[in-house]
Amino acid sequence: MNLGLDYLTNNYYMNQINQQKKTVEQDSSVGFNSILSTKAVGSTTRAQMSFEEMLKSKYPGVYYNVMDTSQIDGALWGRNDYPWNAYFSEPADKSVLNWTPSGAEPDMQSPAVHAKMNSMLGKIAVVIPPELEEKMKNNPELVQKVMERVDSFLLTNSTPGENEGFLMTFDENGEINHACVVGELKITVSSSEFVEERRAREAKHAEYERIAEENAVKRKLLEQENLEKRYRRTATEGNILKYEKNFLLLRGGGY
Repeated sequence: MNLGLDYLTNNYYMNQINQQKKTVEQDSSVGFNSILSTKAVGSTTRAQMSFEEMLKSKYPGVYYNVMDTSQIDGALWGRNDYPWNAYFSEPADKSVLNWTPSGAEPDMQSPAVHAKMNSMLGKIAVVIPPELEEKMKNNPELVQKVMERVDSFLLTNSTPGENEGFLMTFDENGEINHACVVGELKITVSSSEFVEERRAREAKHAEYERIAEENAVKRKLLEQENLEKRYRRTATEGNILKYEKNFLLLRGGGY
């Protein structure tokens, strides 16, 4: 029996198996979200910028206000006479947070509504609550996440070739809770349903990522299992051959 060869063979396969296990553990612990969040963080200079600085550097002329819009009723926000244009100033008059209608809702074709829409065209306004602004201090990842939501909103809701105005307000968790897009002949507003739709999209995306990650782990485990099987088969075949060789030698020796 060649103990030296057996030891080297066994050691080689065990090292291969252990390496596969380490790879599986690393893959499952890192995950897709960690990789994405790492890629999302910009340069050191960019990471040191506040949200307001980053927003205004990317969208010059944007109106930025720190106000809590969480208590605004979605039904009021969706009325034609809601003063969305009040947020297109800096600083905005905070009395807009307590706005209530003074009469029947006007038609969208009314001169007052058209004047309001025209005052918003070609402009962008972003409103965040004090709680979110505080959270974003010394938290570049959160700043980047909120900035990406601004980018996504503008990209998703803009129409090429049209003159439009955009208003979005955020809640304390960095999610859009109210939004308004105006064009020369249209108004699109959204409140809680916007948040629910976005959450549904994010949940579906997260589920796809989870399934993909599970499949990757399963493939690694299957590779590990096949490697272990090959090792056992090789070891078993080797023992059988050695037994047959020894048996023939014994018979040839006159026993």
